[in-house]
Amino acid sequence: MIAILQWTTLAVCALVAVARIPSALRGENRSIFGIFALSTFAIMLSISTIYLVVDAWLGAENYANLILRFLIYGVVLLAGYKIAKGFGAQRSMWFIVGPVGRTVLALVVIATVVPFLLANTTGSSTGLGTLSDQSDRNVELIRLYTVAGRFYPSYIAACLLPATIRTVRSRLPKLPRIGAAVLALGACAMILLSFSELLPRPLAYLQYFISSTAVLGLVLGLALMWLGRVLATKRPART
Repeated sequence: MIAILQWTTLAVCALVAVARIPSALRGENRSIFGIFALSTFAIMLSISTIYLVVDAWLGAENYANLILRFLIYGVVLLAGYKIAKGFGAQRSMWFIVGPVGRTVLALVVIATVVPFLLANTTGSSTGLGTLSDQSDRNVELIRLYTVAGRFYPSYIAACLLPATIRTVRSRLPKLPRIGAAVLALGACAMILLSFSELLPRPLAYLQYFISSTAVLGLVLGLALMWLGRVLATKRPART
């Protein structure tokens, strides 16, 4: 079930990215294509069969997981800025790319890299859940690394949530409002993902559903808003 969900999410992201290629080649909203492309690569690395092959090529030290973290940071940073700008949410933009946003990103990068380098990550392990070194120190370092990785997407989601909810309640056309609602759902999933470590072990599998909801909410929400903008620009030409 989880594998089906992961491959379905990958297929959706890849299809949206491919659909954006013609526009990107024309120089239109290349940042949107970049978001979808980075999302596709991130999802690929989250799938065990792909992850293990890539990490083995990198030396089986789980550097693929570190690359995945930074792909995610890139996706949420670009998407957060693009969404906030599209909504005209200046306050959200300030918290994302202003002094506070840059400080948060720098601290998260440090909190990601330092525990990873201090930990013993030998032996490829998707999600780092089955590392050979299960000492208390190593487990704690990996936990800190995981918390840092989930914090930044949650921070960006929290910055965007007020703007998405405001757009849903606005008088904009139906399609952009639906897109904003899907984005709001994805943002809520990103925030919930930060607390998913608190789930009882028998319910740990729910992390995959929350993670996929976050990714699909981001990708489909952006796609719907892009489609709404395309239709809005074409409508006057028909009259």
